[in-house]
Amino acid sequence: MSAVTREAVEACLRQFTDPHLDQDPVSAGCLREVDIQGARVAVRLELGYAAGLFKNGWAQMLQMALENLDGVDSAQVQVDCVIDSHQGQAQVPALAGVKNVIAVASGKGGVGKSTTAANLALALAREGARVGILDADIYGPSQGIMFGIAEGTRPEVREQKWFVPLEAHGVQVMSMAFLTDDNTPMVWRGPMVSGALLQLITQTAWNDLDYLVVDMPPGTGDIQLTLAQKVPVAGSVIVTTPQDLALLDAKKGVEMFRKVHIPVLGVVENMAVHICSNCGHAEHLFGEGGGEKLAAQYGVELLASLPLSMAIRMQADDGKPTTIADPESQIAMIYQDLARKVGARIALAGKPAMPSIEISED
Repeated sequence: MSAVTREAVEACLRQFTDPHLDQDPVSAGCLREVDIQGARVAVRLELGYAAGLFKNGWAQMLQMALENLDGVDSAQVQVDCVIDSHQGQAQVPALAGVKNVIAVASGKGGVGKSTTAANLALALAREGARVGILDADIYGPSQGIMFGIAEGTRPEVREQKWFVPLEAHGVQVMSMAFLTDDNTPMVWRGPMVSGALLQLITQTAWNDLDYLVVDMPPGTGDIQLTLAQKVPVAGSVIVTTPQDLALLDAKKGVEMFRKVHIPVLGVVENMAVHICSNCGHAEHLFGEGGGEKLAAQYGVELLASLPLSMAIRMQADDGKPTTIADPESQIAMIYQDLARKVGARIALAGKPAMPSIEISED
């Protein structure tokens, strides 16, 4: 029986690709420790993104592969998730209590941006992250409804300076709607809105968040630019539908983030296909392949493609979005994969990998 070497262990791990990082764990810099004690091997990996629903299966797969190595009697693989703070735009100060800010944006309204933001936040929380969501869509705030927060609920005020975010489904939630009457429209000019939102963001007492998801207003005007320039955003997600008009506006959103040096993590395509509930026939009501074309044109990833589904709408209206209303459904699994991909993209764009440690009995 030949002696087990670190090179053999690494070569074994390199055969497997993390589906969220699109790299093997060694090349991605996830390998932290290799402990070789005769025929026993112990490996520790560290993922830079929330992957609570993925890491155990990933560890088991790698363990089985290592135990098939010549000279290995038993193997142990430990996978930890450690979410670091990643730098946003230069010269923009960090938010207190927040490691990473994710902007969810769209070029136009009506494409499912707020629903995507809510399910993304909830999916990140299900993966084990500490998550908050800020409803920055000031003219049409909807996160309070989606999270089942009763109308008229107000946040506590701490030290006459800080708003304490509300909590629902394990996510910290803050919205301008919590400070105003739901039936009164916000008839404000752009500078007033920008100032109010910046005050809301910076004066909310976020409690040790790994990710803050910001549901941006639709469009690419003054409000969006102000937020993009004043809030330390680690990455942005563009939401669109396949139809040409939505894609045209989504392109403007991509260009806006690039001009203010915010990474575009990828594109989410909503309403990609409709499946008839009676006969099962699939129809592309809003066109086909639009999200893929947009992603290819700008060299970004199509992070998720979701169907036109009545369940998504009904569950969000009932205050329990799909991710928690039906967590084992196919649609919920798409949102979970989206959450892991978004976290992985932020981690890849962040800090360089730490060196790994080797321990052997020699």
